[in-house]
Amino acid sequence: MSGKEGTGGFRKRKHDNFPHGHRREEKDNLNYSSAVIMAFKSFQVELDTRHDKYERLVKLSRDITIESKRTIFLLHRITSTPNGEEILMESEAKLDTVRQKIKQVAQELMGEDMYQYHRAISPGLQEYVEAVSFQYFIKTRSLVSIEEINRQLIFTEEAKEEETKPSSDCNSKQDHTWNLKVTPVDYLLGVADLTGELMRMCINSVGNGDMDTPFELSQFLRQIYDGFSYIGNTGPYEVSKKLYTLKQSLAKVENACYTLKVRGSEIPKHMLADVFSTKAEIIDQEDGLS
Repeated sequence: MSGKEGTGGFRKRKHDNFPHGHRREEKDNLNYSSAVIMAFKSFQVELDTRHDKYERLVKLSRDITIESKRTIFLLHRITSTPNGEEILMESEAKLDTVRQKIKQVAQELMGEDMYQYHRAISPGLQEYVEAVSFQYFIKTRSLVSIEEINRQLIFTEEAKEEETKPSSDCNSKQDHTWNLKVTPVDYLLGVADLTGELMRMCINSVGNGDMDTPFELSQFLRQIYDGFSYIGNTGPYEVSKKLYTLKQSLAKVENACYTLKVRGSEIPKHMLADVFSTKAEIIDQEDGLS
């Protein structure tokens, strides 16, 4: 048993052989001005600074998500309001507020590697892309490009307005410029979420007696689905996961168009929306069983 000392029980730590007072004496005798201690102190400051910035970006991303959702809810009212221009102007004002939040994100990321903080800001950027693309579709009946989205995320201010803020160009009279680029993955995920809003717009349009919008939306969603099908499983995991939800939205809109074409003359207009909602629930249940 003596040859196998320590097996089957607690192993003794090496410093347990030293008296407790001796360990305390060693701690008191540490040289806090040594190069190693100073290096680790600088690491601590750097990590704490990075963590604080990450938390600020998470909060900004949450604010961007909330304001973008409010913009989407506002845009859905356009199907039941005769004066759509007022809603579009109000939505533009809300999106300007969102861009001011994105400007704060761009200022936080000035001189930083964006991909180190991408996880913190990605949900907000996806929701912003969804809101902007929804508004753009209502205006133009087409899909906004990623270049157009990034063009709106370039912010310029005069140097005089920034004198009270810390900046490396305080003595320069040139304008300060910040920009934040939406990544292709965030753009694709935002467009994929857009299909769900278009599906709701289709059902709302039918409920308000608009029989042309569903067919227009069906063709547009089919084009988006075809584009995502080209990516398939070769793209990022999040994109391929959204493909299933996109297919569900397309199926609901195509089912609405089928009902309008085949049974539109049989069902009163005020009951069409209820019929579509019931059929959509049946489709969800069948997809869940398959």
